[in-house]
Amino acid sequence: MSIPALTAVLIATLTLGLIYFQRTPFAANPEVFLDGALVTLQILGVSAVLTLVIAFAAGLGRLSPWWPIRWLCTAYVEVFRGTSALVQLFWLFYVLPLFGPTIAPFTAGVLGVSLNVGAYAAVVVQASVRAVPRDQREAAIALNLSPFNRMRRIILPQAVRMMIPPFGNLAIQLFKLTALVSFIGISDLTYTAYQLNQTTYRTVEVFTIILFMYFAIGLSITIGMKLLERRFARGVAGVSAR
Repeated sequence: MSIPALTAVLIATLTLGLIYFQRTPFAANPEVFLDGALVTLQILGVSAVLTLVIAFAAGLGRLSPWWPIRWLCTAYVEVFRGTSALVQLFWLFYVLPLFGPTIAPFTAGVLGVSLNVGAYAAVVVQASVRAVPRDQREAAIALNLSPFNRMRRIILPQAVRMMIPPFGNLAIQLFKLTALVSFIGISDLTYTAYQLNQTTYRTVEVFTIILFMYFAIGLSITIGMKLLERRFARGVAGVSAR
């Protein structure tokens, strides 16, 4: 779907959501939902940055000429892709303190979702770097560039352009996983809805409101990633901005 079409859907979602919200008993106290959304966005923002750091570290580590680094990064990717994100989150918050270190709920939530999505993103980084044409690498060697400069100036700029579309899907996955932090007591949007439902018994209204909110945030992320993809596509032969 094109950016104008997605923008139109976002505007329609916000409009319908506001109309519906004004017809609910919660219209007089919107702060409770806004506070939960703010916590969700804070977790999303910090997790997104940490996920990128993990993805590049593990993805490039899997391409390392030293086998211990390759083995360690591969083990991380396979473990976190092969186990449940909720179990990983519970392990960080409930099990890890039994061995000594205690992690605050917010930190555990950020680490949990970042480590899970970072494992998938690491594979994207690895595949994108490998997809850079071989003649580009040979040209960099012919220019007598060091391995670090070859990666920084020649390979990564081309690889990043290929990472953007799959990173967009992973950003949505990361956003949806933030709902799991409600299981460790963080007052995000999902936890707020659960608490309101327990006290007001307005199940339909509560969960319909957060459905609108999650959908609007998800659409905003999609539009942002498409704009980023369009920005990186400028000047590339055979690539048309959508």
